Amino acid sequence: MDHNALDEAVDDKGLGRSARGTARVRAGLGVAAVLAVAVPSLMPTVAQADPASRAATTWSTETLAPGLEVRTGTIRHADVTHTWTVTVQSPAVSRLTGAATWSEVGTRSWADATARQLRDADLQPRVESVRWPAYSDTPHGTMGLRVRIGSFSTQAAAQSAAAAITSAGFHTAVAWTGYDIQQPADRENVHVAVIDPRVFNGSIEGTHDGNVAQRETTSSVAARLRSLVAVNGGFFVTSNADGVQGTMSGLGAYDGQLGSMAVGSRAALILGDGGRHIRVADLTTTVTARAGHSSYRIQGINRVPGLVRDCGRPGASPSDLPWQDVTCRSTDDLVQFTTGFGAELPTGPGVQAVLDASGRVISVGARGGRVPAGGRVLQGIGGAADWLTANAEVGSRVRVDEVIRDTSGRRVELDGDDSVVSAAPTLVKNGRVDIDAAAEGVVDPQDLSFGYAWANTRQPRTMAGVDRKGRLILATVDGRQTGGSEGFTLQEAAQFMRSLGAVQALNLDGGGSTAMAVRGTLVNNPSDATGERAVGDTVQVLPDAD
Repeated sequence: MDHNALDEAVDDKGLGRSARGTARVRAGLGVAAVLAVAVPSLMPTVAQADPASRAATTWSTETLAPGLEVRTGTIRHADVTHTWTVTVQSPAVSRLTGAATWSEVGTRSWADATARQLRDADLQPRVESVRWPAYSDTPHGTMGLRVRIGSFSTQAAAQSAAAAITSAGFHTAVAWTGYDIQQPADRENVHVAVIDPRVFNGSIEGTHDGNVAQRETTSSVAARLRSLVAVNGGFFVTSNADGVQGTMSGLGAYDGQLGSMAVGSRAALILGDGGRHIRVADLTTTVTARAGHSSYRIQGINRVPGLVRDCGRPGASPSDLPWQDVTCRSTDDLVQFTTGFGAELPTGPGVQAVLDASGRVISVGARGGRVPAGGRVLQGIGGAADWLTANAEVGSRVRVDEVIRDTSGRRVELDGDDSVVSAAPTLVKNGRVDIDAAAEGVVDPQDLSFGYAWANTRQPRTMAGVDRKGRLILATVDGRQTGGSEGFTLQEAAQFMRSLGAVQALNLDGGGSTAMAVRGTLVNNPSDATGERAVGDTVQVLPDAD
């Protein structure tokens, strides 16, 4: 989602990119007939939108197996009209990096001065107030003010106007008002799968399909595994500059084994006992290498030493807090590679120790090669390299202890049929909308240039949740499609999941990554111009092996 996260943050629709910097305030029965039905209880409300605007939702329902139902719906607001417009952006400075950037919203004094300058240039601006969404850990009321000019029926007309305004000395971006939260969207195309583990005889798992160092489309993995339903999973590395593409930038566990570590305390979908027991919780990970009486903290699993995508690890710079789509760095870093890392190991300065299945050190030397069958590799740079040199002697043993905990301190134990997929932020907690957007590093109340398009404008989204009966809800909404489907803001995603009955829910990776496959066939409309995006991990609903 810059990645994955909504990385093209609607560049293809003319919304300019938001700056990336962050902070934290802190098939058994076969196919049933497709029925067109109205389901009022599944109708989401729209925050900050005109309450008088009425949403019409039509649903079709398909039963794939006992305890597994897929619903497809379109939410329409027929009385809403959207247009193209030009936004004049406010100069800003990234609080994380100190770099100059631009913001969608600014202060009152900036907005007043900018509007005055535009009028002096014979332009007719309008100043719009933008309010904070209902996040649990950010201010309430007015976030800032936005300056816009014109309403245009086509993107080309808006772009022509933007060019003229830019030539007058202003920084502009073309925007579609249907992505704003202030009014309802024209249309939102949604897909919802509901799985009841008390009835469904198959299994549910998070998977990287055997290799954490690869990217594959959700539908291709689904087709190979012959799954009934699948959605994309968590955030992952998309650029070689940020690590090994396909590796997760947050906690991932597959077949009972950690494939990656948490970045701070962030939301995770825990699929216990093959999906028989499901919950959503904020999780942290602690991994420690022990050699005799000496120990050293491992800060990463299956990632390039020194590169921490989404930050959130002790010692990372410039921050050890989660920062979405930011790559932090560390000069002292110990990383474990497992047999799930099916690629050449990273090379470079530092030391590596190769361990066999029992933890016995086979070799110590330069970084590189591959993880041996049944074994693991520890790579260290800085102080971690010194520790390996001093303690990982050939023939000695190094034990690795792994601990996963939720925010209550409860330990999450992993068995062979358990998996975890994580992303951010939490959407619903204890049956109420509870979005900890700042704590999970997707917005920064002190830096409005960060995360605005990612969180506060409509985007494609993938969501997961659990209802009071323990049923898993997987949902997607298409976005970045003017006149087609405009997506959800984070707040709308949370309200939608709650309207489906979720008592716990989280936001998974979205943007161009958003995908749902039914029986191996893609059913939603991804936003990337090239089609369905190859992703990291996925959530797969698998039929009974019998």
